[in-house]
Amino acid sequence: MSKKTRKKSSKPAPKSRKTPARKPAVAKTPSKAAPRSGMTSAKKPASKVASKAAKTATKTTVAKPEKTAKTTSAKASHKPTSKQLIKSNLSAPPKPDAGTGLVEGAKAPPFSLPRDGGDSVSLADYAGKKLVLFFYPRADTPGCTREAIDFTRLNDTFADEGAVVLGISADTAKAQESFRNKHQLSVPLISDEQHEMLEAYGAWGEKSMYGRSFMGIIRTTVLIGTNGRIAKIWRNVRVDGHADEVLAAVRAI
Repeated sequence: MSKKTRKKSSKPAPKSRKTPARKPAVAKTPSKAAPRSGMTSAKKPASKVASKAAKTATKTTVAKPEKTAKTTSAKASHKPTSKQLIKSNLSAPPKPDAGTGLVEGAKAPPFSLPRDGGDSVSLADYAGKKLVLFFYPRADTPGCTREAIDFTRLNDTFADEGAVVLGISADTAKAQESFRNKHQLSVPLISDEQHEMLEAYGAWGEKSMYGRSFMGIIRTTVLIGTNGRIAKIWRNVRVDGHADEVLAAVRAI
């Protein structure tokens, strides 16, 4: 045997191109898909998915009643007032003005207080007579002095009409007496230091001056008829011409 022939025979046989050991292409797909499914299940377990679904259901359930409640309240607030309520308001008796506590036609509140000179007067002393009560803020001040002088000027005319005139303030009885003597006043002046009569007749309330609010006497006049009831009330009186206006009202009842 020649050397060339030996060399050729000693060479190993060439490998076949189709190697049976290689895995077919179809087998690769399931092997790659398997890890993906495993990863998905690891990232999102069934328990977490279920809890999310439960939370969503809870939110939906809670939100619905809130919307319903809002809608119901909104509808209820736009309901028109019933006719029965309107009728009851119309039939209600008239209320007194703010800060008064007294209305025309009401029975006059009783009182018994000291006056200038040391005596005392009460509502019962003037039963069956017309009675004029003028409430003034303070004795011997310009406006109050003019008002008291005007009622003194017409005092005899009031008496002819069967009426008695009384002045009332929160001054002491001694201050009222000094006020009477200084200006020769003929009308009795009542002292109401505790504001009992002033409050009962609505002459005590909130006032304002120079932007400041305070409690004080509101210039007021009340006319009481022979039946003991309030015939007329003047609030926030303007002094000029007021006594003549009250005299006209006395003549009218």
